[in-house]
Amino acid sequence: MARGVFIHRADSIYEDHPETQYQFPAMYLDRAARFVGDWILYYEPAKVRNSRGYFAIARVERIVPDPTKSAMHLALIEPGSYLSFERPVPFTGPEGRPERGVVNPQWAVRPVSLEDFNRILDLGIPDEAPLLPRAGTPAENPAYVEPSRDTPGLVREEQAPFQVDDAERERVGYYSSRIVRDRVFRRIVLDAYDSRCAVTGLKFINGGGRAEVEAAHIKPVETNGPDDIRNGLALSGTAHWMFDRGLISLSDDLDVLVSRQVNDVEGVWKLVNQARRAAVPGNPAHRPHPSYLAWHRERCFKR
Repeated sequence: MARGVFIHRADSIYEDHPETQYQFPAMYLDRAARFVGDWILYYEPAKVRNSRGYFAIARVERIVPDPTKSAMHLALIEPGSYLSFERPVPFTGPEGRPERGVVNPQWAVRPVSLEDFNRILDLGIPDEAPLLPRAGTPAENPAYVEPSRDTPGLVREEQAPFQVDDAERERVGYYSSRIVRDRVFRRIVLDAYDSRCAVTGLKFINGGGRAEVEAAHIKPVETNGPDDIRNGLALSGTAHWMFDRGLISLSDDLDVLVSRQVNDVEGVWKLVNQARRAAVPGNPAHRPHPSYLAWHRERCFKR
């Protein structure tokens, strides 16, 4: 196994869905096969306008021939492994290229050294104080420690010395932790929405500096919904509760939909912003993806 880089752009001619699959020609098969069971970085070329650079990680589950197109293959992404970066990492920064061992930047599928992979990961998901959640840290739990790369769990424990391989396994385990992924997802969603509820349009910050808005998955994690900003919405607690229970939803045009099963339809509409349309980020790359909205309407929304 080895770490790798997959080049992806939103206007790609390939059938790429970074959270689930990556399509590539047979010429890259031998190279891509090395990444099965391991992690890859997604990279958007610098020549793309407003390029995100390195923008996410994911784990390759397996590679299969593309059943819809000859001479093409699909790298299938392990469900739940895709994770957007909190901060996009440019190909060239103040300290030069973070991918220092790159041989040919034009290769759509290429290996990356463990050192370069970790350097880019640290830049994309910095180990810093998390955005404060609505609920405070349980003060009554003296063993609580904020998750970090050294302490990915919830309780403080004595750590035995470990070798490099063990350290790398712990690092990968850190990014697989639901606690950490929720923290990263919350930050990227709230940053994109400026901590403002997409449905009500309200932005509340309490006295402790905590945003009252929540980061909601459109397609839930329990059904393999990815930790992708396009699968996220910033919602107030009440709007989040209604959205998860299928009492409200969104059209592909982002119009707010209210279920006929709601016992107080008029009251719900009073909570919705006057435009009756979700307020979403200006950046198209951060807006809800139609496929996730369709999933919510078809599988969750009570018509």
